[in-house]
Amino acid sequence: MVPRTLARTIQSASETFPVILLTGPRQVGKTTLLEALAKKTRRYVTLDDIDQRSLAKTDPALFLQTHTPPITIDEVQYAPELFPFIKMHVDRHKKAGDFWLTGSQQFRLMKGVQETLAGRVAIIDLLGLSHPEMIGRADESIPFVPSGTWLNRIRKSPRKICTMMDMYTAIWNGSFPRLFTDNFKNRELYYRSYIKTYIERDVKDSYQINNDIAFYNFIRAAAARTGQLLNYADMARDVAIDAKTAKSWLSILERSGLVRLLEPYYNNTTKRIIKTPKLYFLDTGLCAYLTGWDSPKTLEAGALSGAILETYAYSEIIKSYWHNGKEPAIYFYRDNDQKEIDFVIEADGMLHPIEVKKTATPSLTDSRSFSVLKGLKKDIGNGAILCFRQEMLPLS
Repeated sequence: MVPRTLARTIQSASETFPVILLTGPRQVGKTTLLEALAKKTRRYVTLDDIDQRSLAKTDPALFLQTHTPPITIDEVQYAPELFPFIKMHVDRHKKAGDFWLTGSQQFRLMKGVQETLAGRVAIIDLLGLSHPEMIGRADESIPFVPSGTWLNRIRKSPRKICTMMDMYTAIWNGSFPRLFTDNFKNRELYYRSYIKTYIERDVKDSYQINNDIAFYNFIRAAAARTGQLLNYADMARDVAIDAKTAKSWLSILERSGLVRLLEPYYNNTTKRIIKTPKLYFLDTGLCAYLTGWDSPKTLEAGALSGAILETYAYSEIIKSYWHNGKEPAIYFYRDNDQKEIDFVIEADGMLHPIEVKKTATPSLTDSRSFSVLKGLKKDIGNGAILCFRQEMLPLS
């Protein structure tokens, strides 16, 4: 198993909360991580098993008598009937770490959890492997913000030199653990099977979508728009569906953890800021597969090159927070004068502007848009240009 940054957060939370809920897309390593942490000291049952699922749904009390805590229950969203009985057990025994739960469909999960287990459960998010995890430095990962604390910590850690093509190879390969441990063999077969399984198991079973081809084309249309402002009408037109259906289907992709919407930063000091969110895929390998790029070289040279680099940066920033058990206050900025900042992170009462540039020679002009934040009447902290320079360089 590849060591995961999130392990320390799960261990810490399990000492306080009676229930841990680990959520995330399919095949990002949720079960593998919990099994490694359990070290064979916990029972394990998966509700992918039809017999176990049937028992959990029809007789949840007997299920918990059969599978006594401490226990890991995999894909718990299939049996929301368990939640009231887990609550009764927790309230009766008040023991930390009794239940470790995993789930891949956040809407079905959260409805039952929020109604039944509020105050008793720690909800933790996992995505695919981060860059620090891939290079064996999971324990060194900390939430990214271009502050003095972060910079000083990174300076103390030796860096592996990474060329632009190294980066696009990592972007093209993606972050699913199984692909990584297999050295990205059979990449195309893996992604094709992943999408087929996702549509047939998660989407058709849970959301009653019968038009497989249209939904697959919709996923591809979303992938082609990663890093762009969200436009439901435009996506609907490409797939020959109405805008209402497009909105519903994108919500399904969000709940499945495949995409995430980034909201713009704005406050009441200005009315000129565009309030449409941006769309990002959370795994760049899956995004590159869906958009048909057959090699890292063609991806780097193609029309998606800049958008997928920005998407990769976004997913790595998100992982640096989620895998440390934190939620980032991250936004983007764009106004009607076409002034734009890729990302704005709010931390310690300050705004930190960040630009992603496909260059190895950044200049101060790359940060010229940062000055627009002064009009928001907020304290401005360090900004950053994320680029291909081989060492960190102060621009001002």
